Amino acid sequence: MGAAVDLRVRASIEDLPGRLEISAPDLWMTLEGITLDPLTGAVLTKDVSEGAVHATRYVSAVLKEFGARDLRITVESEIPPASGLGSSASVIVATLGALSRHLELDLSADEIAKEAHKIEKSVQEGHGSPTDTALATFGGYQLVEGSARSIDLPEIKLVVGFSGRPHDTRAEVEKVQSFRAKYPEIVDPIFRAIGKISKRAPDCIRERRLEDLGGLLNANHGLLESIGVGTRELSELVYASRGAGRAFGAKLTGAGGGGCMIALPRTDPEDVLRVMTAITQARGEPFSVVTGCQGLRLEDPMDER
Repeated sequence: MGAAVDLRVRASIEDLPGRLEISAPDLWMTLEGITLDPLTGAVLTKDVSEGAVHATRYVSAVLKEFGARDLRITVESEIPPASGLGSSASVIVATLGALSRHLELDLSADEIAKEAHKIEKSVQEGHGSPTDTALATFGGYQLVEGSARSIDLPEIKLVVGFSGRPHDTRAEVEKVQSFRAKYPEIVDPIFRAIGKISKRAPDCIRERRLEDLGGLLNANHGLLESIGVGTRELSELVYASRGAGRAFGAKLTGAGGGGCMIALPRTDPEDVLRVMTAITQARGEPFSVVTGCQGLRLEDPMDER
């Protein structure tokens, strides 16, 4: 099970005869005016950093899939890249939504979710998860078992802590797969336990049993660390949240190996600030989010943001 949070990625498209240009000034880096070859997707702009090229590959994959050219695509994101918060899936879904409107493709939400998963999986060489693309498309809470199924649950407040260290999803997945292939009798039961935690969590959220939910988060974190995807930086943020932050529970999120962790604060209004302060003191970058929020939406270009 996964939940969409109230961090947005926005994509807008305009005609640009003779060029294909991606501008992404808010992807937590300076990235403006990168020009791509309309046929191959190769970066033509000189002196572009490797990180900037990495940030554009999901957008360019969408454009290549639909043979799009003569366009300027502007992507603005509130989500740190390579953090375990589904930034790549959100960029793909936002770009698909904008492209569908601009080219009058009239793609349905189901078609966008399917295309987004295919594109993310292709870029990540077979390692994309359908959960992130389903959440970015449909929003709310989604249980993904083959296909996505919406679950009606109340919103909850979480605190996210960014370690400042990006992760490599493909490398982390390959590491876990290698460990699993070597010790299936050890790793397979861990995977089953993680799955059972995901199935228990909805009832805790529905019934507002936050202390029980926090215990499940803690158990999940321990299981993830046992298969090698934890890091010292993430663990410091997790234990700071539980300790000085007095959170009900905390765990790493995403593929691990860097990126973010999440913490479930207690219910007093000051508890969110207490967790954020603890994460800051542990050298992380905190921000609060709300779960179960809206997914893809098409906005009028003239609307105020």
